[in-house]
Amino acid sequence: MTIDLRSDTVTQPTDAMFEAMRRAPLGDDGREGDPTVVRLEALAAERTGKEAGLFVVSGTMGNLVALLAHTGRGGEVIAEAGSHILRSEMGGIAGLAGLFHRAVPGERGAMDVETVREAIGPALMPNRLATALLCMETTHNDAGGAVLPLAHMRAIHALGRANGVPVHTDGARLFNAAIRLGVDAAVIAAHSDTITFCISKGLSAPVGSLLAGPRDFIDRARAYRRMVGGNLRQAGVIAAAGIVALGTMVERLGEDHATARRLAEGLHRIDPGLVDPAAVETNIVQMDTRGFGRPAAAIAADLRSRGVLAGVWSKWVMRMVTHRHVGAQEIDDALEIVGGLWRGLAGSG
Repeated sequence: MTIDLRSDTVTQPTDAMFEAMRRAPLGDDGREGDPTVVRLEALAAERTGKEAGLFVVSGTMGNLVALLAHTGRGGEVIAEAGSHILRSEMGGIAGLAGLFHRAVPGERGAMDVETVREAIGPALMPNRLATALLCMETTHNDAGGAVLPLAHMRAIHALGRANGVPVHTDGARLFNAAIRLGVDAAVIAAHSDTITFCISKGLSAPVGSLLAGPRDFIDRARAYRRMVGGNLRQAGVIAAAGIVALGTMVERLGEDHATARRLAEGLHRIDPGLVDPAAVETNIVQMDTRGFGRPAAAIAADLRSRGVLAGVWSKWVMRMVTHRHVGAQEIDDALEIVGGLWRGLAGSG
């Protein structure tokens, strides 16, 4: 049996989702509206405490549309240096949104507030662009699923308000952050003008993300969604699964956090240099492969040949993500395989 730890995007829809998809009332989302999509968008707005929501096919599209709707293709965007918008979205911020970015180094995904304060240019000057948008990310992908503290988000949002600069949060795994903090997602979203979240990761829906914010912003975003080719038709077929996901799959995310801790603690027992369990806050585990004496890509290939799939994050870092198809037994089996590889490589040295 293969143990797939590459991402929580590999999750499959539940039987309830398939049934909801089969029964979903449909319309034309690009014309009069698809009633099931309308329900999902309203639910997204409710869960985030915003006025309105917009269904998009991916988190990358949601972030791109947010960039466009906030800025109108002009100005500078301040974001954490390792953020998904800068690291993993194929340069859409520049190539498609026509924006320049200012990358601010962060500690576990959290930008230094004073550095952000100094970086903000509230007005266009002869020698610099005006700041058009501030961006945050929680949980932070590059930081191994770290959750931004609410006090940090509050401070960044306050900076934006004080300077007339809107704030957007990439909340792809927003509900993982909410479970970790023990708060409703709306408590997190309150510290941002707009927010995206994904329903096709740990929530197990097959496709889609939601963008939520003020109603006039979502009206603009809907136009930009069409511009980038994201206009939808009978999308209730997939939106129905998202409704089920938000209704039934949020609370169980804590189980994924528990299996991630089990994995991290097991790897730490194999060798403390592999993982610091204290750094694992949600469902992402980053493993340092230098102790094996081989780069992450080589170790991932070795594990694949033994039935464990993992991601390569950088030269020396592998990423493993837990989800509902991976329980305690699968984690223990994976640990046995990693341990055997460790003994064969590191031990032999």
